[in-house]
Amino acid sequence: MKKDMKFSAEKNDITVKYILPVRIIGCEGAQDAEVLLKDLPSQAIRGGEPECAVLERGGYILLDFGTELVGGIRITVRYLKDDGDRENSNPSLRVVFGESVSEAMSVCGEKNFINDHSMRDITREYGFMSTFRVGETGFRFAKIQSCDAEVEILSVKGAFEYRDIPYIGEFSCSDKRLEDIWNVGAYTVHLNMQDYLWDGIKRDRMVWIGDMHPEMLTVCAVFGGNDCVTKSIDIVKNITPYTEWMNGHLSYSMWWISLQRDWYFQNGDRAYLEENRDYLFKLLERAVSLIDDDGNFTYDGHMFVDWSSKNTPYAKTGVIATVALALKNGAELARILGNEVLADACQEAYNRIDTDKLSYQGNKQVAALVAVSGLKTAREINETVLSKNPLDGLSTFIGGYVLEARAKAGDIDGALEVVRKYWGAMLDFGATTFWEDFDLAWTENASPIDAPVPTGKRDIHGDCGKFCYKQFRHSLCHGWASGPTWFLSRYVLGIRILEPGCKKLLIKPCLSNLDHVKGKYPTPYGAVEVEHTRDKSGKIKTCVHAPKEIEIVMADNAV
Repeated sequence: MKKDMKFSAEKNDITVKYILPVRIIGCEGAQDAEVLLKDLPSQAIRGGEPECAVLERGGYILLDFGTELVGGIRITVRYLKDDGDRENSNPSLRVVFGESVSEAMSVCGEKNFINDHSMRDITREYGFMSTFRVGETGFRFAKIQSCDAEVEILSVKGAFEYRDIPYIGEFSCSDKRLEDIWNVGAYTVHLNMQDYLWDGIKRDRMVWIGDMHPEMLTVCAVFGGNDCVTKSIDIVKNITPYTEWMNGHLSYSMWWISLQRDWYFQNGDRAYLEENRDYLFKLLERAVSLIDDDGNFTYDGHMFVDWSSKNTPYAKTGVIATVALALKNGAELARILGNEVLADACQEAYNRIDTDKLSYQGNKQVAALVAVSGLKTAREINETVLSKNPLDGLSTFIGGYVLEARAKAGDIDGALEVVRKYWGAMLDFGATTFWEDFDLAWTENASPIDAPVPTGKRDIHGDCGKFCYKQFRHSLCHGWASGPTWFLSRYVLGIRILEPGCKKLLIKPCLSNLDHVKGKYPTPYGAVEVEHTRDKSGKIKTCVHAPKEIEIVMADNAV
């Protein structure tokens, strides 16, 4: 090995695991396709009669790997042309990846099927007696089609790329549907924990600072800490002067401040907070300047909070709410870092905000952010907006804050019904990860994602979606959709962080109609284990096991 050889540090924490397909969904022009479900060697051997699937020219096999994966597939072939009859060019296979069966059976250009961010429709040559990798995307299904020759396929395995890290956080309860939703949210974010913390594993394999906040909260609830979070926070900061807005959105720079606060309270990494001191202070000064002496929001540029409020009159209210939340969190951080003057300025600017001018016109996402930021009481927001047709007008992105606002209003029952019916409906339609967006109206006369769409049925993937995520461009694994995971840990299991580094925790459960809740929460000192049990009289008994470094404060059962 040459001493001057240079190696990339990227993917050094990523493991590749080979996954067998679990079923054949369909095939044409294929023989013995079921062989590919066996754990046979990924090795071509000359001679003999090894078990193999045979594809005719133009034939295909559609495989289901059973769950959403990141990566591609590894194929081992030996094609059937005689050596002396082979042409100069090698034959080709076409591989189409899909997060749904219908996507895997589609072609580029159909129903917004495009190769943005990752290639999902790939044709490539292969050699005689070869093993090769195809794909770098997010998928559950893969269609393999022979383009121009009969071919023997000896093995197809999913090349699953993931961080091999333990799930420290846990959640179980007397409602298995809630357990399943917690776990699917955890897995959704886990898949997006690649070199950086991505939004989606198929499309939006990018770092969006605003979208990261709910993803980070799930990382905290499941894994505690991971460097993909800080790398992602830093990569955007390092290319964005504080005089500009992260990812082009004012609200995303505000979310960066809230990310700093919540990450510090989870992990207590003072050195990392100090590294960001100067940028944080300058950004906070800019945030303070957005609120004039009369409480008016002075910014008149591009307003973006989420897609549901884009280009609406109430988008401004949503941006103001992110500023307010950043001012509250920033005041706390400035005080921790010893800048009392800036802390007071942040608090005074927050107090000046004219709440009479806030308008959300029934938009649940904007209204929830107003409640979470404290600009209006959660009870008022819940009564006037969130509890009205509670399953309509939701988004998976800010849906977690909708749940939080309802819990803060004391309506944990309503929040859990939303979790069960809204996020649960995705599971009912075959999801193994949560989607970029979802509307219950899409389910009417719809077919699940894990089966071919019958004639007369709605294709919930290929026919639905909106904004930038219409039809097959829609990501079915988006980390921002994991809100129920951190929500259930924080408000049902009831673990709230009171001091940085989880040094002091409040245990404040709200079981709603659950009889039993048990779980773990990661801290820098080890997991805190909590169990709540309701006896026949309705009284809740709580048991807590915590590392000795952590102070536990018990609270009443009220939220």
